[in-house]
Amino acid sequence: MYAVKHKVGSIMKIIAKIKTDMPDKFGVPRQSGIVSQLTGKIVFEPEYRVKEALNGLEDFSHLWLLWEFSESKRESWSPTVRPPRLGGEIRKGVFATRSPFRPNPIGLSCVKLEKIEYSKQFGPLIYVSGVDMVNDTPIYDIKPYITYTDSRPEAVQGFAEKYKDYALKVQFPQKLLNSIPKEKQAGIIGILKHDPRPAYQDSPERIYGVRYLDYDIHFKAENHVLTVTDIKKIKAK
Repeated sequence: MYAVKHKVGSIMKIIAKIKTDMPDKFGVPRQSGIVSQLTGKIVFEPEYRVKEALNGLEDFSHLWLLWEFSESKRESWSPTVRPPRLGGEIRKGVFATRSPFRPNPIGLSCVKLEKIEYSKQFGPLIYVSGVDMVNDTPIYDIKPYITYTDSRPEAVQGFAEKYKDYALKVQFPQKLLNSIPKEKQAGIIGILKHDPRPAYQDSPERIYGVRYLDYDIHFKAENHVLTVTDIKKIKAK
């Protein structure tokens, strides 16, 4: 049996980091689960690589991840923010949104548990899908998702209800799409479908770039149609 002695204090500790295909926050889905093809691997910090800590987790299909908006830290906070789906002009209270710019940079995601593996080097590894986090995002906690307490089908969704089905039509030339490994193609199409552009930028002539894996993918958008124009392989540093 393991007896892990750990002094519990008021300081939150990073227990793991998640490895994903998204090196930058631009293009990351605004909610977990909307791009089910995006996957992640949770690698625990050395102190928490204890197999017994995951005993029973394999019996659940979904997990809650409590994590840090590590790419969105600010010294100050604003009581109001401009949700992208409202065009970037209408302000809402920060606590009425899921904006990353909060008094505390804490994110909450519901992801699907795909499998758990164990390695000699890294201990327990958790593979999940439906992620909305950049590569190496710090994770503070993992909890099982429980349907009878966590699901509320009757819940009112405020302004988010209007935009739940928002999506663009993606035109991705086959020649360019073939540049990306076949098993990763659905992920980038899902990212583009949910429109990574800032809400205040809507120029049909503007070329945007989103990083995915080690590719820089260029696109433009007009009238709810997003067209990929070019792909460049990013050279390893």
